[in-house]
Amino acid sequence: MAKFATLADKRAIEGDVPWEERQLATTMYQFVGRIADRHPDNKAVSFQILSGSGDRAETLTWRQLQGKVTQAANMFRSLGIGETDVVAYMLPNCNETVITLLGGAVAGIVNPINPLLEAKHIAGVLRETKAKVLVTLKGFPKTDVAQKAAEAAALAPDVETILEIDLNRYLSPPKSWIVPLIRPKVEATHKARVLGFNTELAKHRADVLDFTDAYEDRVAACFHTGGTTGIPKVAQHKYSGMIYNGWCASEIIIGPDDVMLCPLPLFHVFAAYPILMTCVASGAHLVLPTPAGYRGEGVFDNFWKLIERWGATFMVTVPTAVSALMQRKVDADVSSLKTALCGSAALPVELFNRFQDATGVAILEGYGMTEATCLVSINPYDGQKKVGSVGLPFPYTDVRILDCDADGNVKREAGVDEVAEICVSNPGVYVGNTYMEPDKNKGLYADGKWLRTGDLGRIDEDGYIWITGRAKDLIIRSGHNIDPAIIEEALAAHPQVAFVGAIGQPDAFAGELPCAYVEMVTGATADAAELQTFAEEHVPERAAVPKHVEILDELPKTAVGKILKNELRKLAVRRVYNAALAEAGLAAEVTEVYESKKRGLVARLRRTSPDVDEEAVSHCLGNFVRPWEWGD
Repeated sequence: MAKFATLADKRAIEGDVPWEERQLATTMYQFVGRIADRHPDNKAVSFQILSGSGDRAETLTWRQLQGKVTQAANMFRSLGIGETDVVAYMLPNCNETVITLLGGAVAGIVNPINPLLEAKHIAGVLRETKAKVLVTLKGFPKTDVAQKAAEAAALAPDVETILEIDLNRYLSPPKSWIVPLIRPKVEATHKARVLGFNTELAKHRADVLDFTDAYEDRVAACFHTGGTTGIPKVAQHKYSGMIYNGWCASEIIIGPDDVMLCPLPLFHVFAAYPILMTCVASGAHLVLPTPAGYRGEGVFDNFWKLIERWGATFMVTVPTAVSALMQRKVDADVSSLKTALCGSAALPVELFNRFQDATGVAILEGYGMTEATCLVSINPYDGQKKVGSVGLPFPYTDVRILDCDADGNVKREAGVDEVAEICVSNPGVYVGNTYMEPDKNKGLYADGKWLRTGDLGRIDEDGYIWITGRAKDLIIRSGHNIDPAIIEEALAAHPQVAFVGAIGQPDAFAGELPCAYVEMVTGATADAAELQTFAEEHVPERAAVPKHVEILDELPKTAVGKILKNELRKLAVRRVYNAALAEAGLAAEVTEVYESKKRGLVARLRRTSPDVDEEAVSHCLGNFVRPWEWGD
């Protein structure tokens, strides 16, 4: 593996061989085939439906996985899928999910969909992609995935075939005997034919494709983004971007002897690309604990034992999961663990330190986005980890901090430590065609080359990227994007509400939680409790329901009446931090929140007693992402 510890190392890798001359695979079928030829008997993927460290698991070798992917691609083609047709899946994690993702990309265009979305939003994605085939679950206890799939398919007329996966095959008696007796019935009003995934798979050959592989770069996947807005934005991914994501980590971090424990969902780019594609590139072993991953019953309680069981060298996580894990004792031998890969949202310093103290390994924070086929940067495994930064750009990734106009024309490039919009160019950026809908690509690229991320940030003198805020107003709750407009529209429907400003308030667990500040009409009698109840009844997504509603005499606005969201964020930081300090019984309070060009919003504290426990204050506020400092 190449050395990647500094910006100079990144440039050395790039200078060694141009990206176009690296002679990597061109198509997904080549990509899978090459690793199966190099490591045919290595474990490729393991899935256990229950979370116990001794529970049954099914493992496929790389040769076996190659055969399943071949069968899946042949099956999809037999169902009418061509290179430009879409195979959608709404599935929890299991071995069939891996097979569907890879096989769908070989046969046509694969479209993972978050099964936690409501049926109408799932249907919106299916209509946007014009998916012909939908792979989902057969009715199963304690999950409504099959019911949602049936409801969504009825609203998506292009879906011709539904392939069902029965998770019961992973269970042993007596549980496997009980499932058929309590299996929920699925009412179907759609017109699609329903077939068994594994029954159909078995009908097709595993040794060779029944069709000619493309042998050229093309769109092979599309992932929806945009969170809970109900208006899907679908990002397109080419083979080259998917393979680049796998190559990055396999070039600098992960090898064929590594084991990656991944309790994150394969409908998200983090698990699909930096994790699964890295395994395909390197021959590493992917382990998927329970269909729901971290949400699975007993996963947090058994997590350290699962590390020991599989000899995991890498674990994949997000800040909310790290927070939950740190509430549990490390009760197993985790000496095999090299590090944890963390993404989706900023990691508080306190969590970073607690994890390192408990496990003996550091967390590697990174940065990626669906529109860039994911990977952008990472704190180097062999180099300095700057906690709070998202590290150095990966090789062949060019990150610029640019000030652009609405059309993407660059007005200036920021200097060292100057804040502007983070813009990215790499093999994962599909310039001009990031979104399926052409109009959504307008103004998306800086000078026609760099993808505008919508994130504000800076690059320090060592080349590390720091995210300081968002040009967009999205609220990111545990990595889940929430459009504040749906909160504002819902509350604005209350007859006594004049104006609404929805923002993300700091949260020690989720990173951000939605909250709303409200200005009332003259003579209004409704209080905050009534507005909270109204929001719970009218905000269309549970995740978007504000956790705090506050009435202000007047919302801060510009001269032309635009609500100043940053002023609301300052109010929220002050309120949340002071509440945390008070709950901890610490003699300190936030006196102001100001905006720093380098650090974003910063809370300034004063001591309310000379005996304040400054270390305890640091631990308390270290659970939040927003920085703080003592006042003069």
